[in-house]
Amino acid sequence: MTNKTPSPLDSAPDEIKLAVDLIYLLESNDVDPVTALNALDIVKQDMEKKVNNTVPK
Repeated sequence: MTNKTPSPLDSAPDEIKLAVDLIYLLESNDVDPVTALNALDIVKQDMEKKVNNTVPK
């Protein structure tokens, strides 16, 4: 039987878990950091539009 020690990440907020996953994905695929930052800017703009469109007026 294997005893798995809980990782601090297990109790981390969802945004931290997602950030770690994204960093891993980018680094494991050798994505150029400048390209990654430019892509993340686009993602951020898209997510902000979605958040602004779901806020009741």
